[in-house]
Amino acid sequence: MHTGKVHVALVASPGMGHLIPVLELGKRLVSHHGISATIFVVTMDASLSRSQLLKVSGITDDFLDVVLLPAVDISARVDKTIGILRQMAMMVHEALPSLRSAILAMEVQPIALIVDMFATEAFVVAEEFMMFKYVFVTTNAWFLALTVHGPNLDKEVDQDDHSNNQKPIHIPGCEPVRFVDCYEQFLRRNKVYFRMGTEISTADGILVNSFYDLEPLTLAALHDTRKVGLAPKAPVYPIGPLVRPVELSLRGEALRWLDMQPKESVLYVSFGSGGTLSAKQTIELAWGLENSQQRFIWVVRPPVENDSAATVFKSNGVNNDFLDYLPEGFLNRTCKNGLVVPKWAPQTEILSHPSIGGFLSHCGWNSSLESIVNGVPMIVWPLYAEQKMNATLLAEHIGVATRSKLLAPKGVVGRDAIAAMIRKIMVDKEGEAIRAKVKMLKSCAVKALSNGGSSYNALATVAEECKIGMQRRNAKTG
Repeated sequence: MHTGKVHVALVASPGMGHLIPVLELGKRLVSHHGISATIFVVTMDASLSRSQLLKVSGITDDFLDVVLLPAVDISARVDKTIGILRQMAMMVHEALPSLRSAILAMEVQPIALIVDMFATEAFVVAEEFMMFKYVFVTTNAWFLALTVHGPNLDKEVDQDDHSNNQKPIHIPGCEPVRFVDCYEQFLRRNKVYFRMGTEISTADGILVNSFYDLEPLTLAALHDTRKVGLAPKAPVYPIGPLVRPVELSLRGEALRWLDMQPKESVLYVSFGSGGTLSAKQTIELAWGLENSQQRFIWVVRPPVENDSAATVFKSNGVNNDFLDYLPEGFLNRTCKNGLVVPKWAPQTEILSHPSIGGFLSHCGWNSSLESIVNGVPMIVWPLYAEQKMNATLLAEHIGVATRSKLLAPKGVVGRDAIAAMIRKIMVDKEGEAIRAKVKMLKSCAVKALSNGGSSYNALATVAEECKIGMQRRNAKTG
């Protein structure tokens, strides 16, 4: 399968939010840069099959393989006190023996191991096999800067003083991170998170799913490695935006409904594969959609109280009847200008549809990039993980989104505020600059990924390093 080509291995940590960009990276290395690749997938889902992954990813190239490592089971050691980050770290740790055995059994040993940022513990395997070590940060460069600078700040800043004073976190060369926006694991001084920050800095290179026109200030700071505490040998390569391509064969109810709507007239509402709202917030959102008098397509999940990330590693099959948690008569009153879809919809295909004019999103980074590459302005509604940072980046630094000042981790956003945000992003004059900026960045994204563009060239540099490394290895063994 891999004869005659430089071969690299990639590791995706659990969760579709990490798997999708890793799959797209593997595809791009193969299709654009003459590399063969094997993607190892860490999962806790024993029912997931390789054929399902190939179908989801659209992989058809003979020089790209996907290997599902044996499912790991940490259920006996997990309770409500163990957060998502630690769960992922535990699963990666449990998968290391399987990864080691799989690489040992390969006919052609990879020259490099590329892991996503939550799988940096796998660097020990790369060192055993004398492989290059790269990390792929599947979120933005601002979060990368916080992560690699975190271990330094942990030594310099007293935790109690920082929490009591709630001062911004200053990262040299970057926009400061407000206390209210900061990643929760940073504020808690999570040892797993700081370990990842330290391990990222030991890589031979850091790939990030962003591009120069999107984050010029932060990427400039990251290239001056003395500023943020990166080791001098760890250059940063912005290679994005890598998003799942549109699957033209998908033509379900949602897309057929969109075909009948005017251009840029529909707001798409979805909180991702893991996000959930409370029952009260679901009702307020429904009223906000109705009162805005704008067309919408809403992917609804059953509400969950006090856990905005309730479905990250599990599905929520409780309370499936719309009438149980939507306002009485809502479906009848909005049937002419709205479509409610249970649990899941083909997001990539929806966002690329010409009828879509806005996206109300939890602002996970994959969803944010999908919106930008389609020129769709956003209403950002962060729920968990680094999403509050994403929201500030998108709304305040980049200018492709709006957000409610009322949004709070445990608060409820009222229907009037929701309706106002929807009208702003869809039709009001106040939102014209946002709509224009995201369309401009859509063009910049295409240019960055095109042959000779900044992201294309960055990944070409990584591919060339791997090819030179393989030549040197062959010279030693030949």
